[in-house]
Amino acid sequence: MPEKKSPFNLSTCARANILALQPYRCARDDYKDDGTNILLDANENAYGPSIPSSIASSTTSSIDFLGLNRYPDPHQHELKQLLCNLRNTHVHTPKNITPENLFVGVGSDEAIDALLRCFCVPGRDKILVCPPTYGMYSVSAQVNDVGLVKVPLLPAPTFGLDVEGISSVLSSPEGETTKLVYICSPGNPTGSLIAKEDIQRLLEHPTWNGVIIVDEAYIDFAPSGSSLAEWVAEFPNLVVMQTLSKAFGLAGIRLGAAFTSPEIAALLNNLKAPYSISSPTSYIASQALSPEGLAVMASNLSKIIAQRDRLLTSLPRVPGIGRFRGGIASNFLLVEILNQAGNPCNETALAVYESLAGKRGVVVRFRGKEVGCEGCLRITVGTEEEVGRFLTEAERVIAEVWKSGKGLSGSEEEERERSANGVVA
Repeated sequence: MPEKKSPFNLSTCARANILALQPYRCARDDYKDDGTNILLDANENAYGPSIPSSIASSTTSSIDFLGLNRYPDPHQHELKQLLCNLRNTHVHTPKNITPENLFVGVGSDEAIDALLRCFCVPGRDKILVCPPTYGMYSVSAQVNDVGLVKVPLLPAPTFGLDVEGISSVLSSPEGETTKLVYICSPGNPTGSLIAKEDIQRLLEHPTWNGVIIVDEAYIDFAPSGSSLAEWVAEFPNLVVMQTLSKAFGLAGIRLGAAFTSPEIAALLNNLKAPYSISSPTSYIASQALSPEGLAVMASNLSKIIAQRDRLLTSLPRVPGIGRFRGGIASNFLLVEILNQAGNPCNETALAVYESLAGKRGVVVRFRGKEVGCEGCLRITVGTEEEVGRFLTEAERVIAEVWKSGKGLSGSEEEERERSANGVVA
């Protein structure tokens, strides 16, 4: 048969911003889990989900009672109330937030994207981000054909918010088309908690008409009372995003929430796809937010903090480990890897990262390409056993890298070729 002809040309048919898109990328794109690896790369909760033992031990036949032949609840009022109960601490306001203040979606990523679609006109408007920060803000902006303004965080070790720099942008003509400011607190990969007063200064900017979004994915690892979720009752231009993926150990159910004013929440709920939260997801999340589930979460959280303290004490004793950068308000640490001259070095850090994952089965994250993170690896806090293995293997691998001479020389071009392409998390 003759070959069928078609005028179809993907390069001219697809949107140019999608063709040029650098996708979200993680360490497991390079190092697949074979069941033996120690995964200290994605800031997951190594102690497992915050599910009461009575539920966790039940048989899968219980799924029959979830009514899976029916579409799930489109409004999730009861789940939203449980989230409100958790965050109505009255530390930041005497007011209560209610389910009308909430949007729940498929992880925080759905909220990130929904906010862009809600407020930004493609090809015209922009968002502002503060690198080093979570990569999905930029990915979602590019997908939606929305511009990107970058105001880096203040230099390490504080990685604080450059309020003056951000305010300057918002006061300029560029501020008229900058609709959203994404702030990660505690930061990823910095682990630093952003000062409440700095966020308030931006919320009270005298001329800017836009929304401040605070991403609190790691807030439960920060000191008690740090969450600003209930503060949305005071500021109509504030959105606080959270997730059950981290402290609650429920990354697999993909449940995120955005606390905001009832007016913004209504817009977000109006534009979302129907039934996006499945019945099993809602059920498991509700169990995690029950008194029994919260007790499990608190127990696991104390174990993670103990292992975080262990890393803070033990890592500096390892030859080749430099300074901690950023804060400790998360379940990960950002640390420098030194070359033999005693300087933080991307080539050395990259060699250590590759050897740990490829030869020793310990997967961490190389973050040296991020602003202010030269020579840095991000280490997720694991279980007692995992942290012990990481410390042992890190010392061995750094010694091997030094002995091999890696990190003593090498051009930026060579380093770039070895580094993973694309946006990383």
